[in-house]
Amino acid sequence: MKKIISKLKILVLVILFSVSTTTVFAAYILIPMDRTQSNHLKAYGIAYWILQRDIEISWLLNYRGGSYLIPWHEAFEKECKLRNVSYQVIADAQANAILYEIGDMGSNMDEMKLQKVPRIAVYSPKNKLPWDDAVTLVLAYAEIPYDIIYDDEVLEGVLPLYDWLHLHHEDFSGQFGKFWARYRHFPWYQDDVRMQEATAARHGFQKVSQLKLAVVNKIREFVAGGGYMFAMCSATDSYDVALAAEGLDICDVMFDGDPIRPGDPERLNYHNCFAFTDFSVVTNPTEYEISNIDVTNYRSRSINQNNDFFTLFDFSAKWDPVPTMLTQNHEKVLKGFMGQTTAFNKDFVKSEVIVLGDNKSFHEDRYIHGTFGNGFWTFYGGHDPEDYQHLVGDPPTELDMYPNSPGYRLILNNVLFPAAKKKKQKT
Repeated sequence: MKKIISKLKILVLVILFSVSTTTVFAAYILIPMDRTQSNHLKAYGIAYWILQRDIEISWLLNYRGGSYLIPWHEAFEKECKLRNVSYQVIADAQANAILYEIGDMGSNMDEMKLQKVPRIAVYSPKNKLPWDDAVTLVLAYAEIPYDIIYDDEVLEGVLPLYDWLHLHHEDFSGQFGKFWARYRHFPWYQDDVRMQEATAARHGFQKVSQLKLAVVNKIREFVAGGGYMFAMCSATDSYDVALAAEGLDICDVMFDGDPIRPGDPERLNYHNCFAFTDFSVVTNPTEYEISNIDVTNYRSRSINQNNDFFTLFDFSAKWDPVPTMLTQNHEKVLKGFMGQTTAFNKDFVKSEVIVLGDNKSFHEDRYIHGTFGNGFWTFYGGHDPEDYQHLVGDPPTELDMYPNSPGYRLILNNVLFPAAKKKKQKT
């Protein structure tokens, strides 16, 4: 009898051990991205870090703010703890229940598989300029690696080595950011002009505007071939201005050595542009503005930090996965922020462009997206999502103070976007 009881005890222990082991090894890690998340920004870094280990991730679109579901591993759980990222270990049955809920055709949710590590390039000058870049700040904070490239590398043909290219505080029109009136006597401005002119000469161009046009055309080819281009601040409208002004002279004498060619500002070719149409360029060299696409100079009369907000659109996760990915967030109404290009006048946004976020009350689009050839582009107005009026010379934002920034989340949605298994975008 004792032997039978002993054998039963052993059998029970074996069963219990087997069940506990199965529970652990069949478990998943759920990284919630709703308001329960302690550090949204570093959660993106966790996702990227796991992709680097050739592990597929499920991005649960519209489920708890765009959560991540990954197979359980001790190393993954440890990394979440090290980076202070909230997570839950859930059983296989729980994971299946979530996926079943998401898959229901009556729900506006979907599962997007992230399968590859996006190769990231940031277009940024090598010389020191008195401003920072929100994208490099958040990439560094999230511990997502990237390469810095600039005109030389672009013209040498490195773009096909990357999946994702970021452009930020750049003036592709060749007017050095229209900083001449305020900063022409500052050493940093003079150094930047010398560097840009030397680069233009090295590549056989007489003017910086011609150099920048060659660069935007290389970027255009990159997008057409299937690349992902994300731009913020002045890189947005100046990119389209450069394309529209191909073959024209819209730069005054202090920028390129000769006056604007008469009539050229009225000859813009909007067909070349990604996002904008029917706009006008600002030819006054003392005005800190490139075109009337930007609303900054028109906002100050009626909008300020207290009433500056924009709303993210809702998209169908199952039918419009791309814009759904780009708008994943734990907030739908986000505070606005300024930049050299703050937001886009709705009158000049092409009808085929997808508006991801806007402020209808002030007739402006903040966050827009579109396709070109086989690739995608996204424009996000403003300079720094957590510094309302980031001025030249201001210190970089300390993201430790804003680990749950919904404005910075939009940047990181774009970083992970190229990792997704491509689905045909529905129209």
